[in-house]
Amino acid sequence: MTPDQHQSAAEMLLQAEATGQQCGLLSLAYPGMTLEDAYAVQQALIQLKLASGRRKVGWKIGLTSRAMQQALNITTPDSGVLLDDMVFENGATVPAGRFIQPRIEAEIAFVMKAPLAGAGCTREDVIAATGFVTPSLEILDTRILRADPETRQARIITDTISDNAANAGIVLGEARHSTDAHDLRWVGAIVARNSVVEETGLGAGVLNDPVTSVLWLARRMAEYGQVIEAGDIVLSGSFIRPIECPSGSEIKADFGAFGSVAISFE
Repeated sequence: MTPDQHQSAAEMLLQAEATGQQCGLLSLAYPGMTLEDAYAVQQALIQLKLASGRRKVGWKIGLTSRAMQQALNITTPDSGVLLDDMVFENGATVPAGRFIQPRIEAEIAFVMKAPLAGAGCTREDVIAATGFVTPSLEILDTRILRADPETRQARIITDTISDNAANAGIVLGEARHSTDAHDLRWVGAIVARNSVVEETGLGAGVLNDPVTSVLWLARRMAEYGQVIEAGDIVLSGSFIRPIECPSGSEIKADFGAFGSVAISFE
């Protein structure tokens, strides 16, 4: 893809979000699209949003579970950018029509107190740079069709990365913990929709340790001259399958002693 094509694809995604009308698969429109192309489209999309007044507040890491990687035939996570208009208060209600096809995932969020980056970054560096960890929900949405209606081809990794790794919103719980207060591999959640338990999972589902996920991001960003900054929120990756959230959904995630977090959809 050319830089002009990256920009054109980004503008198409922005239009889809603004109108609520999904666009076609970029992987079909640009069959030779690479992961580098996908991240270039994502960067162009984020630049358009920043130019409109949005502000970066952090990063999300996706595709951290083995099951999701196998489903997309990849062996590495992906990442996206969190912006200020994506943040919802714990227990808030998402207005009708805000998203196209919202889903939620349960995650452990890291909130950083110091910058973090570099190819030589270590696990100890991640822990030292983390201010606190907290229960969270990620709201997913897709501005790209999940499957092409004619060919029935499903979205692939280049579509997802281009679409800012499908990120749409974040909800942080009120509990705050130091990274050594809990074994994050054993921090889990019971996630219910309208009081019916839909999913359960453990932090170990995220690359065997959510800290490893943040370490992956810091090292990947070093390749692009980027840094996780002090104050950034980092969503370390989901340890449950996405839960569909049609209108009227009330989501509650019980992390036990780690805390809880909730969101509703009008």
